[in-house]
Amino acid sequence: MLIKTKAIVISSVKYNDKSLIVKCLTREEGVQTYFIHNAFTGKNNKQKKVFFQPLNQIEIEANHNLKKNLHRIKEVKIYYPYHSVYLDITKSSIVLFLSEMLHYTIKEHWKDEHLFDYLETSLQWFDTHDDSFNFHLILLMQLTKFLGFYPQENHIENNFFNISEGVFTEFPALHSLSEEESMLLKKLLALNIYTTEKLFSSNQRRILLKTIIDYYSFNIENSKKIKSIDVLTQIFE
Repeated sequence: MLIKTKAIVISSVKYNDKSLIVKCLTREEGVQTYFIHNAFTGKNNKQKKVFFQPLNQIEIEANHNLKKNLHRIKEVKIYYPYHSVYLDITKSSIVLFLSEMLHYTIKEHWKDEHLFDYLETSLQWFDTHDDSFNFHLILLMQLTKFLGFYPQENHIENNFFNISEGVFTEFPALHSLSEEESMLLKKLLALNIYTTEKLFSSNQRRILLKTIIDYYSFNIENSKKIKSIDVLTQIFE
């Protein structure tokens, strides 16, 4: 079956020195995996590695075999070329971190056009704005709405966030954040993706980042250590 769709590159892994295995979130078919033959060789090869950088926004024409989990791309082009994401060390580190998080959290074949549209719009905004100190934090919390574990909105009067249950409580429990950590999370939940104010100190951002990753770990099976977090932490010091 021939499919033409927008796609956001989630991850790519080198295979046999010449090829790539690429995981994409497509708008029409959800998360799909593609085999890119000779991605590094061939003078006339249009499927070069540059198309498959983390979170690139591409348009593909691909042959989908319903009996297989690995498909082949016939044509590919970048439909939104980033202007700053790959040129700015901070932005490129954020993109690498987010792509790694998405790789472990969005399941194969899972389809949600609203999620795709949200990521597409958010990443394009991120590309065109410099003051995006909290972008990755806000984006990951907003993504939990699509993933099904956004914190319950009962936090106005309760001061402790139970990270295993996803609720704010009046008193601390076994898996509760401290009151200070919970207050930071409340502040983050009040923001939208277009927030440009700095708002948090470097230390507070580190606390929030750890909180978010721990929260994802409680809700996503087979969660693994995010390798790019160390680089991200150093950049925001």
